[in-house]
Amino acid sequence: MYAPFPSSPLPAPRTGPDGGTGRGFAVVDVETTGLGRSDRVISAGVYQLDPDGEVTDHWYTLVNPERDPGPVWIHGLTSEVLAGAPTFPEVAAEFAERLRDRVLVAHNALFDWNMISREFSRAGLRAPVEQRLCTMVLARDLRLPLPNGKLSSLAAHFGVHQRQAHHALDDARVLAEVFRPSLELARSGGVPLPLTACVAVTDLGEGAGAAAAPARGSWSSSYRPGRKRPACPYPNPGRWVDGSPLVQGMRVAITGDTATDRELLEDRATEAGLHIASSVSRLTSLLVTNEPGSWSGKARKARELGTPVVGEDAFLQLLREVAPHPGA
Repeated sequence: MYAPFPSSPLPAPRTGPDGGTGRGFAVVDVETTGLGRSDRVISAGVYQLDPDGEVTDHWYTLVNPERDPGPVWIHGLTSEVLAGAPTFPEVAAEFAERLRDRVLVAHNALFDWNMISREFSRAGLRAPVEQRLCTMVLARDLRLPLPNGKLSSLAAHFGVHQRQAHHALDDARVLAEVFRPSLELARSGGVPLPLTACVAVTDLGEGAGAAAAPARGSWSSSYRPGRKRPACPYPNPGRWVDGSPLVQGMRVAITGDTATDRELLEDRATEAGLHIASSVSRLTSLLVTNEPGSWSGKARKARELGTPVVGEDAFLQLLREVAPHPGA
């Protein structure tokens, strides 16, 4: 546990220079039992920042998921450690106050938002968050020279020391420290903050078709056979280039668990004129994954071939403005 910042009164509600930032930002990280819809939050760290990016307070809690904790070798939280922790409904009110009227900031923010939103939904509540900001997307928009989308790479770029990776409080601290200079760069360079509306998640992954809870020591995942889709009407224009829009006809592969239902994600890409590829090859324009360093076949092939890789949140941003095929 890290020494807390001195308690500070919360800033009065006001609109930040970019508009819509309310009382400021809630920089969040959660550790979970896995990546699937039925997985649970087991710890949460929140750093509260004012609209100028100054830290005003922070908070951390363990959460008893009342189930297997998942990949202990990653987050270090065993069943014994979590046994005496409060359940999510017991911390929901305090968690909500840490988020209220703030922009939720996270690294791969869609994942954190979906996990948090599902926990609030299970408790019969709604997380009081209207907008989120993904630091992976912001780093891309700022064109930071990063080797990959990992938080450790972003931290290294800004000279921030990461004390304990995959500890929710320290990851949130690191993110808060890199977000402030990112915010300054965006404002000084006239780069709009990539604010995204937060829609409450109602699919809790607990229906008849939900994946079973992972066995002890396993990382949750689920297999879904690919659905036959009509052929993409556009020829492949080649690889996606960072900083450029997607172009109709690009071949997009997706691997690993996604916060958005995979079929919905693929439908949105197909409707935008993209080709959903079942594997990665030299013709693949882009790989979408929340775990770029994973050992899935697609991720490994992408690393071998130098295929561009983006996270799910960044991909959703790119889907907003897909350029027409040059031959259309």
